[in-house]
Order: sequence, then structure tokens, then C-alpha cells
Amino acid sequence: MRANSSSLSFPELSGSARAQPPRHPMEEVQAAMTAHLDQVSGLVQALSSELRRGMGPAADNLRAFVRAVDWTEPWLMCLMAFHVILLLTAVGFRRNANFQLLLLFLAYSGVYMAEKMNRYLGEHWKTFASQNYFDHSGVFISVIWSGPLIFISIVSSLIALCRLMVKWKRAELRHRARLARDKQE
Repeated sequence: MRANSSSLSFPELSGSARAQPPRHPMEEVQAAMTAHLDQVSGLVQALSSELRRGMGPAADNLRAFVRAVDWTEPWLMCLMAFHVILLLTAVGFRRNANFQLLLLFLAYSGVYMAEKMNRYLGEHWKTFASQNYFDHSGVFISVIWSGPLIFISIVSSLIALCRLMVKWKRAELRHRARLARDKQE
């Protein structure tokens, strides 16, 4: 038994490991950083592949949703036209801050009322649709009504924010120019 244990080699106890000069602290930091980056890279790759695998069912669900809806129904075409007109109106009146605020209020009010609309439309769907799209969870009304309203609100807010940033930067540049002119005088 003793013969077998003497044939085992432990690098940390061997003479060659002790003969090496101590590593520089920066080399140790670099080795630790490299090991850490390799570990993080592996985690990111695993997460990325997991996300790609998870997106497959989401894309399939989206395709199934699009196929299940009869997009030629007049009420759906009118609703899509309403959203397009509302988006064009938001862009057209982008310089009118009061109108943008009103638009934002109305859009978010429409999103707030979506649950009640879903309930009402679910009870009366036979008067305007060929099938009942309005389930209890409200997925359809969220995608068809609330989603576009939120998108239009975000576009409107971003336009207003960009205009405000440009206005602020111009005022800052004018102020700096005035300070430089006053300093020269």
C-alpha cells in the first residue's frame, strides 16, 4: 500500500512548484480576471441560448394569434385605421404641448378603461364580430387596443422629450455665449 501512495504526485508539494519564483501581484490579478471573464462569458452564452430557446414558443404563439384573428372584419379595420390616424395626429401636432398632454391623458384613459371595454365587448360581440375575441384575461384587448395606445403615447412623449432637450441645449449655448461675451467686455 505504501508503494502505491508514493507514486502519487501532488504538484503543490513537489519541489518544482517550490522552485518557481513567486508570481507578480498583477499577474495574479490578470489570471483572476481572465478566469472571471471566462466564467461570465459562459454564463452569458448559457443565458443567450436559453433566451433563444424561449423565444421560439413566443414567436409560435404570435403567429397563432395573427392567424386566429380575421383581420378583414370591418370593426378591426376601423380600429387599425383609428390607431394610424391617432399616430399621425400625434406626430402632426408634435409642436403643440397642450395637445400632446391631452393626447397622453386620453390614451392612458383608454388603456385604463380597457378592462371594462373588454367585459362589455365580450357580452355584445355578436353585434359586430364573427367570433368572440374578448377572453376573461383580456389578452386580445391588450394587444389590439392598449398596446397601440401605449405605443402612441411613448412616441408622443419621446417627441416632446427630444424637443425639450433641443430647446434646453439651445438655451444653454445662448447662456454660455452671453457669459463669454460679458467676460470679454
